[in-house]
Amino acid sequence: MKPSPLPNSLVVMNPAGDIARQQADLIVTSTVLMLLIIVPVIVLTLLFAWRYRAANRSATYQPDWDHSTKLELLIWGAPLLIIIALGAITWISTHQLDPFRKLSRLDAQRALPADVQPLEVQVVALDWKWLFIYPQQGVATVNELAAPVDRPIHFKMTSSTVMNSLFIPALAGQIYAMPGMQTELNAVINKPGVYDGFSANYSGAGFSQMRFKFHGLSDADFARWVAQARSGGQVLDRTAYLQLEQPSTAHPVQRFATVEPELFAAAVNRCVEGGRLCMADMMAIDAAGGGGKVGIASLARQPWRGAERLVVAGLCTPADPEGRSAAGPGASTPNNRTPKDL
Repeated sequence: MKPSPLPNSLVVMNPAGDIARQQADLIVTSTVLMLLIIVPVIVLTLLFAWRYRAANRSATYQPDWDHSTKLELLIWGAPLLIIIALGAITWISTHQLDPFRKLSRLDAQRALPADVQPLEVQVVALDWKWLFIYPQQGVATVNELAAPVDRPIHFKMTSSTVMNSLFIPALAGQIYAMPGMQTELNAVINKPGVYDGFSANYSGAGFSQMRFKFHGLSDADFARWVAQARSGGQVLDRTAYLQLEQPSTAHPVQRFATVEPELFAAAVNRCVEGGRLCMADMMAIDAAGGGGKVGIASLARQPWRGAERLVVAGLCTPADPEGRSAAGPGASTPNNRTPKDL
């Protein structure tokens, strides 16, 4: 597998993925349309300055001139047509390149096969490293991403603390990852190679080293890559995740042979720790009327990065009337009440 031959400074305009290719074409088209106005304006400005300079006695002198219908149509009509064209392109491309939209093609020449199954990748932005979970393969990696060439990739993204942004210029534009939320990206890589990925949103002291390599592989090479990850023996459970969540810079590539089910869902709902109510359950309680003042009794203190923070330890949701905590095994429930009771 050879590294991508493209310099980093050129990969944005000559990417290896179809979504990024369409975005690069959009930049070129928009630039050309704007230059249709900018270039003539610059040329005419210089021409008028030269033609009507004070030393040119042969130029027509009309101090009382104030209107020309032809000139007004040209001045207003041409920019208006360009704005209409840019607006139409923006409207169409906004829907075609919606990151949540499933792919309809592999590239400009090939439609998406009907039987192809997208590769699912769950992404968590940590301080300051990237966690990639492959639920279909049951493996996970830190600061390393791999995918087969010409196979759609469906990313689901979140963040553990602050807002971040995943950017692989060869694959697609940047997509934000935010705590307590899930964003998505559908993309495909069309050429094998090793490409740069990084954080495009400042997130603290280790931001500049929040980088990783994205490997575009053949199906056989990807299968070998997954087998190597499975042979590592490390397990990514909630305890390992909480250790990994601690801030670190220049974190080495790390692979996990197995991943605890629903770990990504717990990360999105901010309830990886035991004894903490998940956001989805908290919203269910709020939708049913809230916990009232007695809900204060459900607050608990948890250690967090050398200090303490208050969290909601447990409340019953409408779907869990028996008093079991939605925060997972080992959760404490100091005030188990349903919203109806409150």
